[in-house]
Amino acid sequence: MSVTLAIALSALAMTIIIGVRYLLASAGFALATRIKHPGLYAGQDRQMRREIIWSLASAAIYGVPAGIVAWGWQNRGWTLIYADVNAYPLWYLPLSVFFYLFAHDAWFYWTHRWMHRPRPFRIAHAVHHASRPPTAWAAMSFHPIEAITGAVVIPSLVFAIPIHIGALALVLTIMTVMGVTNHMGWEMFPRSVHGGRLGGWLITASHHQRHHAEYRCNYGLYFRFWDRLCGTDKGLGTFDLPGDPKDGRGGAGVRDAGRRGGTGRA
Repeated sequence: MSVTLAIALSALAMTIIIGVRYLLASAGFALATRIKHPGLYAGQDRQMRREIIWSLASAAIYGVPAGIVAWGWQNRGWTLIYADVNAYPLWYLPLSVFFYLFAHDAWFYWTHRWMHRPRPFRIAHAVHHASRPPTAWAAMSFHPIEAITGAVVIPSLVFAIPIHIGALALVLTIMTVMGVTNHMGWEMFPRSVHGGRLGGWLITASHHQRHHAEYRCNYGLYFRFWDRLCGTDKGLGTFDLPGDPKDGRGGAGVRDAGRRGGTGRA
């Protein structure tokens, strides 16, 4: 088998894996939403179909660099991914996970903030914000340009920061779960978490909901560090939940912000 064909097959395999991972995660949390908050996604069938189409297209884009890196790791030893847990001290395992999450969060914050400038928003990021309000299917609903900016992060980091294959799997799991749950329209964590000291530094659905409601704030992915440092952290948002006595505040904010546009500079 030629190298080119082997790499192409690796990219195809990674595309399938990423697509299936997205479908399973989003379907699981969409089902949880249906059980926990029946009717929350009522009237959004067309939007959800659009989110799935864009997300599967993004999976194909994510699969290309991932497939190239996977082939290079297995066949050429290109990366710093290691399989022997004793290759580095055990204390490095959790530290490497934090390094990856922090680096990914920094890249996401600045590219995400850039995409809220008028031209990039109009060309690319508007696809993601067309979900009004977002659902559990919206996590990878990106224009190809935005998908490319996200697809290169982890494949680039494996050339710079050593990581055990198991720790890398944990990073990818966290990335998937947070991407889905931050868009599903309700908070799965208790108030003691998202409204407490831990929630002051970690991003959950309540924090990201406000970004979709107001556009020009809360740009982070995992941590609130960059938002706090740069003055773009505007606190937690609210949700438009069926039967909630506060019904109307969170969801209405999302819809109204969507109509206004939100292409102004951060």
